[in-house]
Amino acid sequence: MKSIEDCKILNLEKFGDRRGFLTPLESGGVVPFKLERIFYLYDIPGGADRGGHAHKECHQFIVSVLGSFEVTVTDSKSTQTFRLDRASTGIYIPPTIWASLTNFSSGAICLVLTSEVFNENDYIRNIEDYKSFRTAITENAE
Repeated sequence: MKSIEDCKILNLEKFGDRRGFLTPLESGGVVPFKLERIFYLYDIPGGADRGGHAHKECHQFIVSVLGSFEVTVTDSKSTQTFRLDRASTGIYIPPTIWASLTNFSSGAICLVLTSEVFNENDYIRNIEDYKSFRTAITENAE
């Protein structure tokens, strides 16, 4: 079963010269899954949170392409917070891990790459339901 130990900050390739930098994101590269969906969050009001859910099957890779924000992950036993503030790093979040995005700087842009297309049935949006889900998969694994 996945735990927050499986959530990793990964360094992305960065190519640059006097004209600026380029960072490629490719399936089979640093991103540890086949890309099926890409979306970004922007114009996030001050104090607003995003995420606040877990996925049953979907893997995510999250990058701050502009500005900064925090990603807090939990596996219902442990919690850890990561700060994303460079376009050359991102965080991998495997399925069954609850993630919340908070403390967005003004003008922040959050890029999210996923292993699945949108499927509402893959989401667990209530923390108590999530805790029950984690308990159930732990008991089934034993």
